[in-house]
Formats: sequence, structure tokens, C-alpha cells
Amino acid sequence: IVWSGRSRSWADNRSVPAGLLSGLLDACSDFAWFNLQLDPGDEARRIIDATACVTDLSPHITDFASTASLIESMDLVVTVDTAVAHLAGALGKPTRVLLPFAADWRWLLDREDTPWYPNTRLFRQQTAGDWAEVIGRVANELQRLAKR
Repeated sequence: IVWSGRSRSWADNRSVPAGLLSGLLDACSDFAWFNLQLDPGDEARRIIDATACVTDLSPHITDFASTASLIESMDLVVTVDTAVAHLAGALGKPTRVLLPFAADWRWLLDREDTPWYPNTRLFRQQTAGDWAEVIGRVANELQRLAKR
């Protein structure tokens, strides 16, 4: 899971507040979660540490090659719009991308898929700033996949 991009004024809207992570992690507690967030931050670190189903892989991330190696060992990647979304997509890994209401142009408009990465599904905010609704849809999708 990756929930935040680098902090830049133009990119701040693509990051999910760390406090919402517990909603996704708790809803999908049957999964083994792996943190691919390079610098989790204090609040997220507390959530990760308090959740037994999350393994922090950030100490093992040194470059794109190490990130790619970790992604290859995953069943599915859940991420916001970061390099991890593109790397996982390019590797053909099933990926769920959480997008803000006004997403980057590369994700096109009005679609849940992307022509660039066939194994990627897009979850867009329906209302600007409403990450809780997006987290709920992703949690429902993951629970559905787990029942297969």
C-alpha cells in the first residue's frame, strides 16, 4: 500500500490522510498488508505499528529496482498516483489506484481502467476531497476479490 505522494503543492491532493488508512486495513484484516510508502510519517507509522497485519517494507526500498522486486512479490498493489502506480502497472501487477477528483491527465477522464496498464483499476473521488468514500469502494472491491 502507498497512500501519499511527495509533498508538493500541486500534488498534495493525491495523498490520502494517514488517519483513513485504518479504515481500509481494518475492513480488509484478512489480508497481509505491506507498506511500500518510502517515508510513512509519524501518524502513519503509529497506525502501521498498531496493525498486526502490516509489514513495513520501507527500510528495504532503496531505488526503483528494489521497489520493483518488492512489487513482484505482491498479489496486488493499492496506491495513490505515484511512481509506484506506474511501476506496478508496467510490471503487469494487479493494481488499484486511488485518484483525487481532479486527477492527473494521464489517467484520462470518466473511466475505471487505463489503456496503459490493463491490470489496473482506477478509483476516483466522486466529490473533491472525499477520500473516505474512495477507501470504502476499494475495501469493498478487495473483500469481493477475497471471496473468490
